[in-house]
Formats: sequence, C-alpha cells, structure tokens
Amino acid sequence: MPDLRPADAVDAILAQWHTERPDLDVSPMGPIGRLKRCAALVDRRLEAAFAPLGLSFWEFDMLATLRRSGAPYCLAPTTLFSTLMVTSGTMTHRMNRLEASGWITRLPNPADARSLLVQLTPAGLALIDRAVEAHVANEHALLAPLRAADLAALDRKLAQLLAVLESPEGQ
Repeated sequence: MPDLRPADAVDAILAQWHTERPDLDVSPMGPIGRLKRCAALVDRRLEAAFAPLGLSFWEFDMLATLRRSGAPYCLAPTTLFSTLMVTSGTMTHRMNRLEASGWITRLPNPADARSLLVQLTPAGLALIDRAVEAHVANEHALLAPLRAADLAALDRKLAQLLAVLESPEGQ
C-alpha cells in the first residue's frame, strides 16, 4: 500500500542521501529525523506559550519540578539538577536567576547543616500554577489535530522507543 501522506523535510533529506550514497540504508534517518524535527517545533510552541508569563522553558521546568514535588514545594539542589539533567554549575546559575526574580528561596537544610534546600516562594507557586494551566492548554491545542486513536498509538510507540533507549543495552 503506497504512503499517501505529503512529503516533508525529512523526505527531502532521505532523497538526497539516496542519490549521494545509494549504497547506504539511511532508513533510520527517517524516524530519528522526524523525532528531532518534531521536538524542535514543539519546543518553539512551548516557549511561545511561556513568553506571555515572562518565563523561559528552563524556568518553567525548574518551577514545575518544585511544584510537582508537593507541599512544601522544596527540594535539595542535587535532586533538582539530577531530575532536570543539568550540571551543578548550570543549576547554581539558574537558581540565582530564579531567586533574583523572587520565585524561589534557598533555606537551610535541617537534615544537613552544610547544604541548602530550594523552595518555591508564594509568588513562584502562583506563577507556576498559572503557567502549568497555560502549558496543558497549549499541549492540548498542539495535539488536537490528531485523532485520539492515532495519539494513543503514537504514545505507545514512543514509550516503546523510550524503553529501548533507557535500557542498559540502549545506552
């Protein structure tokens, strides 16, 4: 059965490789290229939804990580940077920016006098609650053109790929 979908930018890249290197099976470039292109396009749409709230994606991500941790919305910096997959230096810079904006505060850690905890301020909590509502509405809008069955199938396939990539063999 022929593929009746319109050609996309990845198809053009694949055609170029087929012309230049017909000896190579470049078929993996199709799904991987589409995943990367989708991720880049989704990131743009997510950033655009955060802009009216004065947030960038990384700011949303940090505040959302604290918010979903539950009351009192407080985590150790090491937990934050391991969850967000950034370096400790990057985390320090980001915490400084969020603290200067009044969205987080750093508190002494009662379990370890040598460390601090990061906590949402009331202003940070109010902001992330508004932002997550806008984010979820934006995600619904992004996916609305897909049929529910297609979206469920896509989610299952992406979960399979993620399991492979996260497995010890995939790493």
